[in-house]
Amino acid sequence: IIAYKVVEEQPAPGVKYDSGKLRFSLLPLKQVWNIVAVLEFGAKKYAPDNWKKVEDAENRYFDAAMRHILAWRSGEKRDPETNLPHLAHAACCLLFLMWGDDK
Repeated sequence: IIAYKVVEEQPAPGVKYDSGKLRFSLLPLKQVWNIVAVLEFGAKKYAPDNWKKVEDAENRYFDAAMRHILAWRSGEKRDPETNLPHLAHAACCLLFLMWGDDK
């Protein structure tokens, strides 16, 4: 009896030139969803992109970020109005400040 092993030829791997490019897969998705949920809440409560029109935004969003961070640091993990994480609210405020810095 002669045994034969069939070896299937593997196709060459595909090529994708993406080294050195940003890897969005590094983002922690659950936390990103929470930030988007905060943005959705704000869009419903005020209006979409209302945050772009707030006067004295730098001070007001800094203050809001600090309130959320301090509430979190004091042991209150979720905002009582939204039931979303205080840190997601703070992250939104920081994103707004970053956006303002680019203007």
